[in-house]
Amino acid sequence: MTSSSAATPRSTTDIPGSSPAGNVRTDDLRSAVDRSFDRTLARLKELVAIPGIAWPSFDRAPLERSAEAVAELVRGAGLGEVQVLSVNKADGTPGGPAVVARRPAGDGKPTVLLYAHHDVQPVGDESLWETEPFTAVEKGGRLFGRGAADDKAGIMTHVAAYAAVSEVLADSLDLGVTFFIEGEEEAGSPTFRSFLEANRELLRADVIVVADSSNWKVGVPALTTSLRGLVDGTIEVQVLEHAVHSGMYGGPVLDAPTLLSRLIATLHDADGNVAIEGLVATDTAAVEMPEADYRADASVLDGVRLAGSGSIASRLWTKPALSIIGFDAPAVDVASNTLLPRARAKFSLRLAPGQVPADAMEAVRRHVEANAPFGAKVVFTPGEAGNPFRTDTSSAAASVAMWALGEAWGVPAVETGIGGSIPFIADLTDLYPAAQILVTGVEDPDSRAHSANESLHIGDFRNAIVAEALMLARLNGEGLPGAE
Repeated sequence: MTSSSAATPRSTTDIPGSSPAGNVRTDDLRSAVDRSFDRTLARLKELVAIPGIAWPSFDRAPLERSAEAVAELVRGAGLGEVQVLSVNKADGTPGGPAVVARRPAGDGKPTVLLYAHHDVQPVGDESLWETEPFTAVEKGGRLFGRGAADDKAGIMTHVAAYAAVSEVLADSLDLGVTFFIEGEEEAGSPTFRSFLEANRELLRADVIVVADSSNWKVGVPALTTSLRGLVDGTIEVQVLEHAVHSGMYGGPVLDAPTLLSRLIATLHDADGNVAIEGLVATDTAAVEMPEADYRADASVLDGVRLAGSGSIASRLWTKPALSIIGFDAPAVDVASNTLLPRARAKFSLRLAPGQVPADAMEAVRRHVEANAPFGAKVVFTPGEAGNPFRTDTSSAAASVAMWALGEAWGVPAVETGIGGSIPFIADLTDLYPAAQILVTGVEDPDSRAHSANESLHIGDFRNAIVAEALMLARLNGEGLPGAE
């Protein structure tokens, strides 16, 4: 038995349905996924081989090939209305090509939009890769390659799940299904909002499944129920009109990097908690992460004390986290003996669910201006902002998703948060306020998305397909309260 046929506990739980042929059983869908899984894995490998990167500095041709390859896969799953669409960026250049396909819903049935993205991150330092980045390699039950997990596995989860449901339900499939496979997520989704506005009715749905997140760990599925928001910007400290000789003038006045460092030090308290007044923070994570697991996953060096208070999961998901991600100062190798007149740093502040980004940005501004060291001039420049997100876990769609994940894996699913942000979800909630949004995924703590040696656990990939097929089948049978 190959790694693509890993054994999973079976269930014979019925899926309530309205098909005149009778109820659909979990094993029927699981068997349909199994029969095509080798082909599904082969298609995923073919997608990994296409280096579609949406960054402006990269050739666009592979990105276009990637979109066309995804369009063919969606057609092969049985959807006929498949389009490759894009809208222009603010500078007039085309945005990333997105694949959109729609199967209209039957009377009284909801529509489910299946989102993923086909563009990938650049490979970075190729010397750090143990395999060729764009050649998918199976090793130790995992599939290695750029995009294998983030997010081409999400694409194939949608394609294979829909194909399995179509095969098993056949003419009794009345659920509306829309594919929306974006082509610029890793470049920050610069045209996402305008794309939604241009195709608002085409993409309208009752349930939106965003397959771009992670499970709790290998063998334990999760529904991502919260995402942190994000604000960033720069803080500049100015102390002199121009640089002066450090020997002639040093002593009575401190240089700008030193003063900026003192200002940065005020952003956290002695325990490492963010010390900016006015930020939302709660200790409400539904599950706990053992410290040893966090240290291993984050590669924390021995002897380094963890920062903050409260549970580790809450520190990751429901509390703010502030990092300095850039610092403008001369490099050590070219440093001269001068007092530098100004220094600048870029901050990145992750926001807890419930935080309004504009309020957080203003709180940072107030803090840095109030804590200007030695009367130095502080210039605060706001940057990007993205809203946090919290799933309504009492919704019908969330209940179906938790059930389906547990059935597919054979163990109960857990509700988790993600410390990162998916800013475009705010656009989805804004334009489709009545839609129930579910954030799922195929990654795990060992996937190393965005890093060298990105990989996908093949057994969990298969389970993710089964789970989505179960969810689609149940929504087809039971519908969704309030759906039109």
